[in-house]
Amino acid sequence: MCRLIVATGEFRARDILAAAEAMSCGRTADHDGPTDVHPNGWGAVWREPDAPYGLGTHRDIRPLTDSFRQSPVPELSTGFLAVHARHATLAKNHGMAFTHPLERGGEVPWWFMHNGFLPTVHQLLGMDASEFDSREYFDYIVPDGTRVLDEKETLERLNRIPRGGSSGNAIAVNPTDAYVIHWTSPDTLSPRYFGMFRLRTDRCTVIASEVIPDLAPAEHWEPLKPDNVIRLPLDPHHPSSVTQGAPIHAER
Repeated sequence: MCRLIVATGEFRARDILAAAEAMSCGRTADHDGPTDVHPNGWGAVWREPDAPYGLGTHRDIRPLTDSFRQSPVPELSTGFLAVHARHATLAKNHGMAFTHPLERGGEVPWWFMHNGFLPTVHQLLGMDASEFDSREYFDYIVPDGTRVLDEKETLERLNRIPRGGSSGNAIAVNPTDAYVIHWTSPDTLSPRYFGMFRLRTDRCTVIASEVIPDLAPAEHWEPLKPDNVIRLPLDPHHPSSVTQGAPIHAER
């Protein structure tokens, strides 16, 4: 189980990373799930025009709270940033190979972050057993060669996943668009844990696994509706090497 946050528009990267760190160590936890702390590594993907495909990435197997200061993320100036803090469901799936964002190259490269446990999705790939459910979910929900995630088609694929898992909440990113997938299995035992929330100001949009009071008071956050795929276009004209955005804080 993991925590996700994504921001677009004008914002300070250090604020978004601080929000992810707060979720990772349980300071903002207010849910019905069994997991408050997410110590098994973290990663980020952001818009960076000079990087391959226009996207920069960072991965670290250490807890976010112990290592974010050594990363490039706090000093970024960018119009798009997504961060993933991980709690590995299975002890065997630790290490860099399991640290998000997962990545797939090819004609249309994709980066993928997942919150949930989907141990049955491998059946839809014709596999005898699951090896790493997030990778299998990535390959299933964003088939190789996909250019655009169509909401109707994506929800149809989600609803074909055999019961036995929890959530397919995810952030999927390609060089032109990011997508937030908000979907949870109807029989999950922790529906509030897998909720997602959106903050919209006149400068930016933030979507996160939890309400982050340091970004804005709770009344400024709206729950995302279930069974939802949100497209976030990446702005190729963002002046990512100029100045960082102002603090997000909505009016209190």
